[in-house]
Amino acid sequence: MRMSRSVIFVIIWIIALAFFVVTNPPSALSDGGGNIKGVVKTPWIKRYEALVYIDLVEKKEFPPPKKNPFMSQKGLVFRPHIVPVVKGSTVDFTNDDNVSHNIFSPPGSAKRFNLGTYGAGVSMAVTFDKLGEVALLCNVHSEMVGYVIVLQNPYFALTDKKGIFEIKDVPAGTYTLKVWHEKLKETSQEVVVEAGKTVSAEFAKKELKRR
Repeated sequence: MRMSRSVIFVIIWIIALAFFVVTNPPSALSDGGGNIKGVVKTPWIKRYEALVYIDLVEKKEFPPPKKNPFMSQKGLVFRPHIVPVVKGSTVDFTNDDNVSHNIFSPPGSAKRFNLGTYGAGVSMAVTFDKLGEVALLCNVHSEMVGYVIVLQNPYFALTDKKGIFEIKDVPAGTYTLKVWHEKLKETSQEVVVEAGKTVSAEFAKKELKRR
């Protein structure tokens, strides 16, 4: 008995669909990432940028980068002012001035350390193994202030001077998005990230309270 063309077409379609499912299981289909793009509306942004980050990606661990993040002391200023890192990262601190410097973290910091006084051209390193805020001070120059913010995952971004930020390639899912700024209380909101899409997030001025 000969099959009609329509029956043959249906059989071929079923075989093709089965092959697609086998080679692309549901877990693989949902692995694609999306972006989070938005703005932090506060006048404090004009002085120092804010850090926007995903608080927690559950059931995942993130290794520190192979290349160490760094912070320079140049012109009696910490550059960059804020260095966000994944837990376990080692940060290189370089003295690029022609005077001696020191770096220490005060009480209340997620990591306490004191590198002592060291001269021009010297590089020191510190590993940050606890989540949280680490303020950086110099006991030679009291006006110097910087920050290392230790995070659970690499899904973070610093704003520009207009408060705009973008976090790329975030795994699809529902997350708590937080904003950190040295002059403001931490603020959060929920975001839902879909694969291949960009979700918008706005932190309004009225939500951002002074510390």
